[in-house]
Amino acid sequence: MERAASFEQKINSNLVSSLDDLNFSIEDLKRKIDLATGRKKVDLVVKNANIVNVFSGEIHKGNVAIADGMFVGFGQTEEYMEYHAQNVIDVQGKFMCPGLVDGHIHLESTFLAPREFCNIVALHGTSAVICDPHEIANVLGLPGIDYFIGSTIGLPVKVYVMMPSCVPATHMETSGAVILDRDIHEYIGSNPDLVIGLAEMMNYPGVISKDNQTLSKLIVGGSRPKDGHAPLLSGKSLDAYVIAGLGSDHECTNLKEAIEKIRKGMHIMIRQGAHEKNLQDLISLINDFNSSHISLVSDDRDVIDLNENGHMDYLVRTAISFGLPPIRAIQMASINTARYFGLKNMGAIAPGFRADFILLDNLESFIISEVFLDGKRIDTHSSGNAGDKIKGVTSDIHVNNKSSPSSLSTLQNTIHTKALDNPNMFTIPKSTKCSTSLLVIGVIPGQIITQKRVIEPKVNEYHSPVADAQRDIAKLAIIERHHRTGNVGLGFVQGLGLQRGAIASSVAHDSHNLVAAGMNDMDMLTAAKHILSIGGGLVVVKDEQVTASLPLPIAGLMSDQSIKSVISNLNAVNEACRKLGNNVIKDPFMLLSFMSLPVIPSLKLTDKGLVDVDKFEFINLWVE
Repeated sequence: MERAASFEQKINSNLVSSLDDLNFSIEDLKRKIDLATGRKKVDLVVKNANIVNVFSGEIHKGNVAIADGMFVGFGQTEEYMEYHAQNVIDVQGKFMCPGLVDGHIHLESTFLAPREFCNIVALHGTSAVICDPHEIANVLGLPGIDYFIGSTIGLPVKVYVMMPSCVPATHMETSGAVILDRDIHEYIGSNPDLVIGLAEMMNYPGVISKDNQTLSKLIVGGSRPKDGHAPLLSGKSLDAYVIAGLGSDHECTNLKEAIEKIRKGMHIMIRQGAHEKNLQDLISLINDFNSSHISLVSDDRDVIDLNENGHMDYLVRTAISFGLPPIRAIQMASINTARYFGLKNMGAIAPGFRADFILLDNLESFIISEVFLDGKRIDTHSSGNAGDKIKGVTSDIHVNNKSSPSSLSTLQNTIHTKALDNPNMFTIPKSTKCSTSLLVIGVIPGQIITQKRVIEPKVNEYHSPVADAQRDIAKLAIIERHHRTGNVGLGFVQGLGLQRGAIASSVAHDSHNLVAAGMNDMDMLTAAKHILSIGGGLVVVKDEQVTASLPLPIAGLMSDQSIKSVISNLNAVNEACRKLGNNVIKDPFMLLSFMSLPVIPSLKLTDKGLVDVDKFEFINLWVE
């Protein structure tokens, strides 16, 4: 009687809700067993493959059987030649590698709508991405997350969402929305298979100071993964951050920092983005004992970078070029990431795993010849010129390029500023005290962290500080764009390479207010007005004339156009930007977008003023 009661309890539990569900589960399991034993016909057999095994760390020859979008078995003996299959592919010794997984990326940074993003990364062997949509969430809140979830369901690239933890990111900027602990609890509960954890907790001061709202967000995340974001945090503060439940970090920029974090149990995500490149500095961290606790991630990539270099395949190639053994690099871009996030059926070639794989002629060069997702060959011609990267693939999967017009309409027209009609809005008053020096944001090439630089400014006839081309100092402005507050933060940045004109963007982490940098106020004003007129985007201005722009009407962050169109416009914007100086920094708009991020040391600017990130407080522009 006790055993019967126990069984009845299981049936009525959350695991098996009814006898019908139980019967369905048994029949499903029986089918899987029949497929694995060869009693039922499989969909595909891949013959004569060199299987890259991320579990055993070896390469072994075999034939792989696939059915219902999953691997059902593999081996080298004759029994694996006896599968009844609808299709058989002889790959003639090519390397068969599991699909790649990006453990941390902001899709918005590519400027592509989610479906277009999946189009391009599918060609490069990406089977899954774990995205943090806090960019669109900081503009639109929960409707932005709904858009991400709705527009990616059913795509061959699996898109998982980490629920944004910092909307707004800090109290030192004006955001477009607020996401509370109850919102996080609701979305994780109602979308458990897609919303898989809590995204990067940038507010590490809030964690360490025991802020109730911050801690409650960690608690409602339950036992699911909680990503960290704690640049340069160490010592007892790091101990407190880790003990609060933050399990990963992708912000390590030096070996000492990474060693301390991995010693304290954090999963280290080595970032190799379009602008933030940490792989070379951290490659020596990886050894035989700790590599399973390390992943490769993208964080922020633009569409040109993706198209020219690839996605996770580029990170694997780069890691191999720095001396990492190929199988270890593949593990760090597949099974390591899947295990950290609890994705039990992804990231490997093994029975029961999702049948995502790529074929390569050479493991060291890691140039992909074919891609299969969910057991079907990807059509490389579905994404315009991006398909030119991969040869010899026929069409089985077609990714839907169309987004619902009705859903897009709620995401557009998001730029709401006070009237931009004051020609003096960017004028910085002269010092009212005896100070003659300014704090200037110092760019560090290849990094998003910045320096605090104390510089004696160039001044005009009214003793107001102005841009100085000779010392590569541009004026910087952050204009509030969500609630028409009229907030304008003003400062200076050294290292962009501008000598004339101005650039502006509605992509400015994390609250995405308007950011403008320039060498004169009128060009900056012209640029800001143009951003308003196109509903968000990037713009380059010279002599008060727009020379190039890229409209980003979806929340002011993403284009509603094709990959080909976005690449063309972005190339035009970058070329126009290069004409503004002899040494304009690479990816100027990507770098510009981080100048307003007040959670990355050391000096940043928001719509509310200059922020000393090290002290997490506002600071005067004039040095006292």
